[in-house]
Amino acid sequence: MALRACGLIIFRRHLVPKVDNSTIEFLLLQASNGIQHWTPPKGHVDPGETDLETALRETQEETGIEASQLTIIEGFRKELNYVAWKKPKTVIYWLAEVKDYNVEICLSQEHQAYRWLGLEEACQLAQFSEMKATLQEGHQFLCSTQA
Repeated sequence: MALRACGLIIFRRHLVPKVDNSTIEFLLLQASNGIQHWTPPKGHVDPGETDLETALRETQEETGIEASQLTIIEGFRKELNYVAWKKPKTVIYWLAEVKDYNVEICLSQEHQAYRWLGLEEACQLAQFSEMKATLQEGHQFLCSTQA
């Protein structure tokens, strides 16, 4: 059975929201272990938790951003399936916008750095093709809707 994890693709926008989508920046975290890869916050589902509850809890644990500081974007949900540490893994992501552009990030010990990045830079740091595609799909979704 695949490991199941959930997370949020957190973003912010400069200046006039919902007008100039070139100003979208994604939050990526650099892992402290393994290959020190860059991903959005995510983590394993705890017993009795819904997927979205997991994504919100993991975001708070890994970044310090609480659910009340975010707006979940309706209509975007992306499921990734891949192998990690020689085991099948399923990760589900939602898009979430920070309400405060200058929100404070407080990393957990699981991560050693964070960066706010435009789509091109975020895709360069995201080493895995599935993550790059997910960021691109999220950006396209934001640009094509009134989100």
